Amino acid sequence: MQELYKQLIEKIGEDPNRKGLRNTPRRCDESFRFLTSGYKMDLKKIVNGALFPADTDGMVIVKDIECYSLCEHHLLPIVGKVHVGYIPDKSVIGLSKIPRIVDVFSRRLQVQERLGQEICDTLNEILKPKGVGVVIEASHFCMMMRGVQKQHSKAITSHVRGNFKRDARTREEFMQLIRT
Repeated sequence: MQELYKQLIEKIGEDPNRKGLRNTPRRCDESFRFLTSGYKMDLKKIVNGALFPADTDGMVIVKDIECYSLCEHHLLPIVGKVHVGYIPDKSVIGLSKIPRIVDVFSRRLQVQERLGQEICDTLNEILKPKGVGVVIEASHFCMMMRGVQKQHSKAITSHVRGNFKRDARTREEFMQLIRT
């Protein structure tokens, strides 16, 4: 990838051998590999058996999970917050595993709609909860830096399964709790 970055720098009319740019292809290579490292992450290793028996049916919420991704259409940043809630059936997951699952999918080329769906489906599959909900609020640099250039716009997406989908009161409780 370093050679491709060097070519890209040349194509825009810059000199990749200029002092300030000499190491840029290497830094961009390292950066891009990190920003797309979700493709190589193994969900089983990340969850690492951190499912624990639980005799509760109270809603569990982890909110305001920082999320950084790259828009698959322009390779520009998507920056936002992910809110995840679920109602356990027989088990709960270690709380730190939820942000790690968010990272698996956000560190890929993404669209926000698919990102929320992947997080929701994964938690539903791993936990087999009574219900799960995922809400993402994000700013898209492809809308801020180019195109319509709207600096304060946010996209909000919601994905729900089980009780969150079937029961409006459960869904509303989740939405209320992530607002507070």
